[in-house]
Amino acid sequence: MDVVLLDLAVGALLLTAVLMLWRRELSVIIGLYTVQGAALAAVVALLAVQERSVELAVAAAGVLVLRAGVLPAVLRRALAAAGSERRVTRPLVNVTASLLAAAVLTTLALAVSQPIVDLAPSPATRAAPVGVAVVLIGFFVLVTRRRALSQIIGFLLMDNGITAVAFLTTAGIGLVVEAGVALDVLLVVVVLQVLTGRMRTLFGRTDLDELRELRD
Repeated sequence: MDVVLLDLAVGALLLTAVLMLWRRELSVIIGLYTVQGAALAAVVALLAVQERSVELAVAAAGVLVLRAGVLPAVLRRALAAAGSERRVTRPLVNVTASLLAAAVLTTLALAVSQPIVDLAPSPATRAAPVGVAVVLIGFFVLVTRRRALSQIIGFLLMDNGITAVAFLTTAGIGLVVEAGVALDVLLVVVVLQVLTGRMRTLFGRTDLDELRELRD
């Protein structure tokens, strides 16, 4: 396996996650998610080449179609229905603090993942901490964004990180398992989009703080 290509692919995973904290336009964030999905598919494809596995190659194609095609299309459709005034995120912390948090979370991911890397050192396992960092950054996005669509993107970011860790540490999970997980993720996103649409229809907004004010 070309280690340089693997490093570039996992580097793109982390870079797109950090850039999501920097930009506030949801259209740009969805574009970054699309690039991250393609980078994740590249990681799986490189593992397929290393293992000479047709099953992994099929999984890479599935990851590309779902995470760089179907899910971004669903998100863009939800964004188009939100209206122009809802196309910017409203984070609870500013950009500077968010980037500092990303640095801290990445350092934490490197520290907690080191025992796993020591168990079986290889180019793939040494890249696994990046997947853990993407999971932590996704959770940070999930808890610091107010708009429902932003929180869905945080959930998908966490799922990308978990998938990356699973492939990098196990040399490929079963195709059936990956297909099942992918369908579950797609179902969750569709359900969340439906719920977001219902919230917009009933209350005219999807900002959780404003909905809390309605409850009070």
